[in-house]
Amino acid sequence: MSTAAAAVGCTSTPSDAKPVAEPDPSAVQAYRPGAKPLLLQVLAHPDDDLYFMNPDTLHAVRGGVPVVSVYVTAGESVGVNHAPRTPRPKPDRQAYSSARHQGLRQAYATMLGLDKFTPWRHSALRLTGGLTVELDQLANGDRRADLVFVNLSMGEGNRNLMGLPHLWAVPGITLDTVVATGSPVRKSSKVGHQTLVDSLAALLERYQPTLVQTLDPDPDIQVHDAAHHQNSDQDGYSDHRDHTPAALFAWKALAQWVAAGVKADGGEVPRFVTTAYRGYYNQRWPRNLPQSVVREKNAYLLPYGGDPEWDCGNAAGCGDYGVGQNSPLTNPKGWVRSTHYRYPGARPAAFAGPDGRLEAFSVLGTRAVRWQENTPGSGRWTDPQDLGGGPLAPALAAVKDSTGRRLLFALRFSSLRGQGGHNAREIVLLEQGSPDGPFRAWKGLGNPEPTEDRGRRIGCPVAISTPDGRVHLFVRSAAKGVWTKVREPGGTWGDWRDLGGDEVQDGLAVVLDGRARIHVFAAGRDTVHHWTQPAPGQPMAFQALRDMPQPGEPPSAALAPDGTLAVAYRRPVTGELVLRTVDGTASRDGVLTPAQLSGYGGYADVAVGAAPGRGGLLLLGKELDGTVKLLDTAQPGRPRERPPFALPVGTPTLLHGPDGRAYVVGLDFAATPWVWRTETQSTA
Repeated sequence: MSTAAAAVGCTSTPSDAKPVAEPDPSAVQAYRPGAKPLLLQVLAHPDDDLYFMNPDTLHAVRGGVPVVSVYVTAGESVGVNHAPRTPRPKPDRQAYSSARHQGLRQAYATMLGLDKFTPWRHSALRLTGGLTVELDQLANGDRRADLVFVNLSMGEGNRNLMGLPHLWAVPGITLDTVVATGSPVRKSSKVGHQTLVDSLAALLERYQPTLVQTLDPDPDIQVHDAAHHQNSDQDGYSDHRDHTPAALFAWKALAQWVAAGVKADGGEVPRFVTTAYRGYYNQRWPRNLPQSVVREKNAYLLPYGGDPEWDCGNAAGCGDYGVGQNSPLTNPKGWVRSTHYRYPGARPAAFAGPDGRLEAFSVLGTRAVRWQENTPGSGRWTDPQDLGGGPLAPALAAVKDSTGRRLLFALRFSSLRGQGGHNAREIVLLEQGSPDGPFRAWKGLGNPEPTEDRGRRIGCPVAISTPDGRVHLFVRSAAKGVWTKVREPGGTWGDWRDLGGDEVQDGLAVVLDGRARIHVFAAGRDTVHHWTQPAPGQPMAFQALRDMPQPGEPPSAALAPDGTLAVAYRRPVTGELVLRTVDGTASRDGVLTPAQLSGYGGYADVAVGAAPGRGGLLLLGKELDGTVKLLDTAQPGRPRERPPFALPVGTPTLLHGPDGRAYVVGLDFAATPWVWRTETQSTA
């Protein structure tokens, strides 16, 4: 283990890189009026949503949220649809693409609560720019699914064929679309880079989604050797070669869609939130879903995989046979056994004001926004105040410094050009000029990595303010370590500094102890890693912890009533809750048994906060069905009442109000904040 620290002052953001969505990131705009919830997800292949986005997509469907799934490639691979224990068939790319489409129809029909062979409505949809796509539609009451097949060729099996990575990166090339057997689209088209961006932007405008889900645009660097087989990874990274450009095209289309709204007469920003999901990353880290959730995910992959013996009505095939017959559960890569957010973090960042009104900051339409309650305790919010800065990754960090000024930190897509142009990320800052005053212009804080490619791999920033007037910023690096940058009391920012330590997942937890020392916790491969200060004001350093069980998800941390630090997270595979108190380098079991907060982790962090006026802690997590649950360790046998809403988008925020109650603040599927004020229960 290396704990050496090095100070650098580098940035991967080129001098000519500009935000994609707007020429002036500080310009403010109005948002479109609230819309009905709708989820649109952009995938590279049929089955990416089933492997990497479920159970979130399933929970949306069950909640009556219409789902639109856009599949960029035909998924035809080398054209061989090979069922286990059968002779290998001859290649047929058009038929294999059609069979995978049928498998998706079977999976989504099942999710909608219908028989898997329920007929769908098929049509050809012509988009802006001339591209025609296949549109399959099915509804069951308030449940609805639209499947959109763009069907670009994957270009596999022939080194002279181009694929989606080339369409993103190489200027001037085009890809042919595959005409799937039986498709209402009868003619192949040639598609260029901008045509694909325009087509995705046209779909966004057509459907007006309030939630957009993508794959990972910037996957982790991955060493491939005898101990870490490459399998289906692209060279040097932990994901499929098509997942990355599909996500990049989606984010570029989002930026273009927002820019078009801003530039229109009386322009308004589209009202939506985003979520990005890890892909083959799942096989590189501990499995974070309990068996019941894994079985549920698998229950929709099985109809997708299908069976050659089925009479499904599609002559070209009844699914992706290599996925059928329980193979997702037996596959040693274990993709089905995890679901990870690319940009973890609570949404929105929330504060309780002295007058009892709540204030919430988040990313809406890829731009930072602020909401405020109309009146204390009303649960009704002002229209979103646009703070600009886009395009931004989904999770913001927000702190209040020692003078009372708000500071917002975000990860910005500074450039998304493709075709040989810049593709850069940077950490950006927005701060108030005075307490409760207007915000200044956005400020770039650079990137701890020295190149654009490595700079794309960093995580979302987290920050904390200390009583001595400093603000400390932390970010996961391309090497999967932790870097920091500190703002001095006078406002000057220092250089980026590597804190050393072993590899960790993104989703850093930062907290002050009773002596005002900073502690950072992160999920490693075998244990929770820890950095702290020897004394307030001194540099951070790695400090190993003893006896911390293996984590399956990022931890949460809080100062406990007895002055120790409480750390909570879930174990791999079982989803059991670990609650530990940390004192120095030691840890010990907490007071809560695992079964008392059943659920799942990874992208559903357990949040920890001290119970107001009590000796216990509050634990915020997700039930197995994705709904919110709050538990008080002072009354572990008595869960808090259920909130008056169904599902949050991502991870809500737990905070404590001046009225002594716990507040849970989250975002709903209409891209609107909600608040659940829980009653303080008597300990008598």
